Amino acid sequence: MKIAIACDHGGYELKTKLIPHLKELGHEVEDFGCDSTDSVDYPEYGRAVAKEVAKGAADRGIVICTTGIGISIAANRVKGIRAAVCTNGLMAKMTRLHNDANVLALGANIVGYGLAEEITDVFLSTEFSGGERHVRRISGIEDV
Repeated sequence: MKIAIACDHGGYELKTKLIPHLKELGHEVEDFGCDSTDSVDYPEYGRAVAKEVAKGAADRGIVICTTGIGISIAANRVKGIRAAVCTNGLMAKMTRLHNDANVLALGANIVGYGLAEEITDVFLSTEFSGGERHVRRISGIEDV
């Protein structure tokens, strides 16, 4: 699976730990920055990943900031993106099963590396259920 990943300064350390894990699992990873803990503006990085996923150049995206909230809001501004902040494996599973979320948002100060790895693994390995009610609800989101 091709994964687009990006972070702001608050998510940099977590991103640098997740990338080798993703590659070890056989995923192709494209890093859209940032490249240090120097202060940057998260919307730029959230949008970069979202655009890559929306145009089909990446299968899924991962965005990381201090809480996961701001960068997920930025990603969700791109048409066709359903970014979800997940703080545990159940959230990751359900957002894939029911919402067909295509971008995972993580909060580096909310989840530690071990939990972030678990959340990411669940998010990437869970397929959308395709259930009629879920398809209908996603269509309702897209129509907004």
